[in-house]
Amino acid sequence: MTAYAVVNPATGETLAEYPTFTDVEVEGALARAAAGFAAWSATPPAERAALVSRAAELLRERQRELGEIIVREMGKPIGAAAGEADFSADILQFYADNAEAITADRPIEILGDGSAVIRPTPLGALLGIMPWNFPYYQVARFAGPNLINGNVILLKHAPQCPESAEALQAIFDDAGFPEGVYQNVRLSNEQAAAVIADPRVAGVSLTGSERAGAAVAEVAGRHLKKVALELGGSDPFLVLAADDLDRVVADAVVARVDNSGQACNAGKRFIVVDALYDAFAEKFVAAMAEQQPGDPAADGNPMVGPLSSLAAAERLEEQVSRAIAQGATPLLQGERDGAWFPPHVLADVTPEMDAYREELFGPVAVLYRVKDEAEAIALANDTPFGLGSYVYTTDPAQAERVADAIQAGMVYVNIVAADSPELPFGGIRRSGTSRELGLLAADEFVNKKLIRIGA
Repeated sequence: MTAYAVVNPATGETLAEYPTFTDVEVEGALARAAAGFAAWSATPPAERAALVSRAAELLRERQRELGEIIVREMGKPIGAAAGEADFSADILQFYADNAEAITADRPIEILGDGSAVIRPTPLGALLGIMPWNFPYYQVARFAGPNLINGNVILLKHAPQCPESAEALQAIFDDAGFPEGVYQNVRLSNEQAAAVIADPRVAGVSLTGSERAGAAVAEVAGRHLKKVALELGGSDPFLVLAADDLDRVVADAVVARVDNSGQACNAGKRFIVVDALYDAFAEKFVAAMAEQQPGDPAADGNPMVGPLSSLAAAERLEEQVSRAIAQGATPLLQGERDGAWFPPHVLADVTPEMDAYREELFGPVAVLYRVKDEAEAIALANDTPFGLGSYVYTTDPAQAERVADAIQAGMVYVNIVAADSPELPFGGIRRSGTSRELGLLAADEFVNKKLIRIGA
């Protein structure tokens, strides 16, 4: 049995298997990457941008078939799956459109005579280790800025996403990228460690679990390689004031169950001031109960499909059962059926419980009652994570004050589902070490070379 396989989580059926690369194939990929970098780094940025733009066009042209692939691989409902391919095209196009700004010299106003600039130059071949929850989006936000910069990509996708990985390879090939510039590599964990260690590889980017991030960072550190990590999150959703509570509840449901609740930056901890708690809880539980899992391949487009795998559903079930055994109150629950996991809402979770500090990766929300703004901020920050956060209030001054006080990489005020190519994405603490998307992402894997010229 190969580790790379398409297993439809809706049925449990294994649809396809793909072989892990042999060591000879890995060596061939590294050699092609080295040769490809020599040519690609010398290619004018405008030419790189034209190829990235063509890849964006192909993503749009093929979005339906691309969507159908990830329905099979990880259960994403088809509307969201096709939409992910389209958003990935937006990301690639953003970097193509900003190629000049990304690669241009950055003048420095110096104190002495002469001139100085920072010139961003590519580092080399980069290994990207990508997760299953957004099979196209995650790749686009890693590959887009780095291809524009002149780096070349070795892409190790999640073992359950080999078909989408092959579809992306076909897009970059059909767009006309030279050999060795973008390569899909099916690696074992041991081979991935060897690739990170290889002198032909300049850095590694991982989006995934804390455990995977720690393992990759350890290997990269031993070999003095640049590493970028985007890891988990347990994002707070603060409800401090509302003149339209129904709208806040609707946004809260989207924040929790989009992608079947399998997003690192999903709202997971709903922190509500006492004056609004009872009304919010009643409406939120009712709205969550309406989001029952539906056929991900159907055009009716439910927000919740099966979880990505049987193992993921079993893990979430164990976390919820343990939380209830430790004293949490289930306000909404249901029975798991294979990888199908209905929405849950828990209350009365305390710091002594595991669920207080764990990430619940699926449609499980935790409600907290707080007396005021100060207690809401303290609870929001009482987490080992620090990825995103959401603040709902009618008071602009309070919004500014709370946004400033929250310890996270991102704060969204009175809005959800607002990711966009120009907005940097990333966190602090156990949520990661880097930024993706926006122009900040283009600075992660470049040599910011100083060139100082005398008068």
